[in-house]
Amino acid sequence: MSENVYNRISVLRAERGISRRQLADALGVHYQTIGYLERGEYSPSLHLALRIAEFFEVAVEVLFSTAPFPRIGDREHTG
Repeated sequence: MSENVYNRISVLRAERGISRRQLADALGVHYQTIGYLERGEYSPSLHLALRIAEFFEVAVEVLFSTAPFPRIGDREHTG
C-alpha cells in the first residue's frame, strides 16, 4: 500500500495568483517546503495540511488525497 499524499496546492495557487513564497510566508514555512509539497516529495503534517486548507478556505479533502486527482482533461463530458 502506497503512502503517497497527492495535492492540488499548485492548482489553487495558480487560480488565485499566489506565489510559493507568498504561501510559505503566510504559513510560516520555508518557500522550498511548498515546492516539495507540490511535487509530492514531502507529505505535510496534519496540522500543516489543515492550515493550508484554511488559507485557501477549502476543505482539506479538496487539497489532499491518498489517490491521484483526475487530470482536468481526463474527465468525461456528460450532457
